[in-house]
Amino acid sequence: DSFTIQFVPCSVSKSNRAKHITGQMTRLLLILTLAALVSSTTSAFIVRTTPSKSLWINYPQQHQQVTRQEEGITCIRSTSTSIDTNDDALMYPGTAVERMKNVRSRVATLSQEDLSGDWEFVRRKLLWAGGLRDLPDAIPGQGYTGHSFNDFNHVDLTTMKDKNSDNLNDGEVKQIAVGNFLGEGIRKASMPELGPGGSWSTCAIGCNVSPPRDVAHIQFQSRIAFKLVWVPNDNFDMFVLVDDDGDELARGRPNGDLPALRERMMNYRLVQGSKYAHVVDEIAANSVL
Repeated sequence: DSFTIQFVPCSVSKSNRAKHITGQMTRLLLILTLAALVSSTTSAFIVRTTPSKSLWINYPQQHQQVTRQEEGITCIRSTSTSIDTNDDALMYPGTAVERMKNVRSRVATLSQEDLSGDWEFVRRKLLWAGGLRDLPDAIPGQGYTGHSFNDFNHVDLTTMKDKNSDNLNDGEVKQIAVGNFLGEGIRKASMPELGPGGSWSTCAIGCNVSPPRDVAHIQFQSRIAFKLVWVPNDNFDMFVLVDDDGDELARGRPNGDLPALRERMMNYRLVQGSKYAHVVDEIAANSVL
């Protein structure tokens, strides 16, 4: 069920290296295209990587990961039908996939009515769905979740593997403190019944680019289970939960002591123009709940 394509480059000068790599990648893509035409059982091409930077190239319903390296390019064909799981494992290996799916299953049980009551009750339901305990009196950094979904930024419900919980921000996530150690708080606040790994409401700053460069995707190397986005209507009083592809999971119109209007407006601006804004933009344009 697999094959390997190995390009062995000859010695090239620095001035010709870019052309050389481009030529290799062009030949690789040609071979992959021909192979896909020949084999009707191929569901995806997956390129295994060595520790180096990667480039993802999208085909309809497929993903190919191509690693640029002087040693060559290696391709492994996968005939697995679980493409989402393969993508999670390859591009975001820190994702606690089982836990993420269980979180989304809990979200699916929440009706629009459930998410349209008093904000504090709604927020607790979001914590429950995300596998987080409601710990408003805990010390920040020691499991405190009173900030979760209560400002513009801490709106990404991220499910990461246990070994990734202690990951630090090495500076790649901009506007976030270097270090940003969250591991102990994740372990104290995470509900174990949703499966292996932990949950946290991570910072969404950086999610408006593609691929996202936020805490979930960079620091924890994880997809998000859902993101809360406030709808840019007249009062910013509606929200939508979207998955990591920007597709709607749930929506609500809570009342009571909502996060400050400025926070809700900033939340939308954080995602504006990205895949995460498509649903709320459509709702605002049509002015419907």
